[in-house]
Amino acid sequence: MSYRIAVVGGGPAGLTFARVLHRHGHPVALLERDSARDARPPGGTLDLHQGLGQLALDKAGLLTEFQALSRPEGQAMRILDTDGTVLRDWRPRPDDRANPEIDRGQVRDLLLGPLDVQWGRAVTRVVPGAGDGVVVHLADGRQETFDLVVGADGAWSRVRPAVSSATPQYTGVTSVETSIDDVDTRHPDLARLVGDGSMAVYGVNRSLVAQRNSGGHVKVHAQFRAPLDWHAHLDLADAEAVRSSLLARYDGWADPVLDLLRRGGAFVHRPLHVLPVSHTWTHVPGVTLMGDAAHLMPPLGAGANLAMLEGAELAESVAAGPADLDEAVRAFEERMWARAARWARMTTAGLERLVSPDPAEALALFDQVQPS
Repeated sequence: MSYRIAVVGGGPAGLTFARVLHRHGHPVALLERDSARDARPPGGTLDLHQGLGQLALDKAGLLTEFQALSRPEGQAMRILDTDGTVLRDWRPRPDDRANPEIDRGQVRDLLLGPLDVQWGRAVTRVVPGAGDGVVVHLADGRQETFDLVVGADGAWSRVRPAVSSATPQYTGVTSVETSIDDVDTRHPDLARLVGDGSMAVYGVNRSLVAQRNSGGHVKVHAQFRAPLDWHAHLDLADAEAVRSSLLARYDGWADPVLDLLRRGGAFVHRPLHVLPVSHTWTHVPGVTLMGDAAHLMPPLGAGANLAMLEGAELAESVAAGPADLDEAVRAFEERMWARAARWARMTTAGLERLVSPDPAEALALFDQVQPS
């Protein structure tokens, strides 16, 4: 039987789901609200784990291509004290492929490949149990009907209300991101400071993290505990005003560290939201969720990995031609909930320790999880 299937959202989860289905010769409608593949920046870098994101790419037949593009050296991690003293300087072995880094844009392009994405198709709501299937309402006023609608549309999912009343809640930690281009040529001192992978500095209820992307591009994240409206007195579009505010917040930190903020470009405000740690729902025939739509958690290296593996696993279940599609989706949800809850607990506890009143908590966490 050929099912009418739609996936909403062209991020890692939706693209992996569509790509694995395509590999098995099954059609799927991929509905993406962005007007084109390059409508907005694809984001920073991902560390794809061997048993999660890399496994998903293997299921999509893309592992070799990933290995050619990924940066194993990007696994390096350096931790500095606020005075600039190097506290930890961990570097991977030459053969270490546990969690190599790769730009989000490169992952997107790998997965897109031959896929026929329906760009500019913003979904406003999904109505299950309406006659012949699940009705998808689009922003242009049109409606389409499917046997299965998969919500892979992120934190503020328009599909989620069809199965769950849960909404993301603010963690109390906000992140302000900036970036530095051509760092090796234009800012060799910062290139040395960051190293081959990531560099982090932890203070009281705040941290500063710099992470290499490919092509000499560095993303810088200032993370701190603050009310959601901490910027009420600021114009976030005024880069110099935001820079001054951040420099005041990190006053007293070593100048070489603060140069990461001084030399950055525009700033992007990203308050960190999460869904409940064990977010589940009463199964609704014809609709399911994956990725951040299902289990939004702190951005500590798990989200995209889980999303991609979920996309691959559900696609394989559908491609196997189950006699009962609904039962296959139920089984997928049970597996996803159990695995996501474990990671949500770990990342929630991790955020508490990384942006903590006691900076020693972050160092202890690093020592706990980092290979010797």
